[in-house]
Amino acid sequence: MHMHIGQTIEIVYIDKAGKITQRKIEVRGIRDGRIRATCLTTGAPRVFLAASILAWQPVAEKRYA
Repeated sequence: MHMHIGQTIEIVYIDKAGKITQRKIEVRGIRDGRIRATCLTTGAPRVFLAASILAWQPVAEKRYA
């Protein structure tokens, strides 16, 4: 998993209760297997465990003509 601070990514995440969600996040920091990010759905700061991210992909930037 190779992410950069400031990058917006879409993740599939499984939480402690086993619930799977899909969300877009903006990465704020990465350390010790934890990803600090802003959830773009709620606007709230969150910490995600890297081991609990089932899949991820970069979000393509929208380009305006």
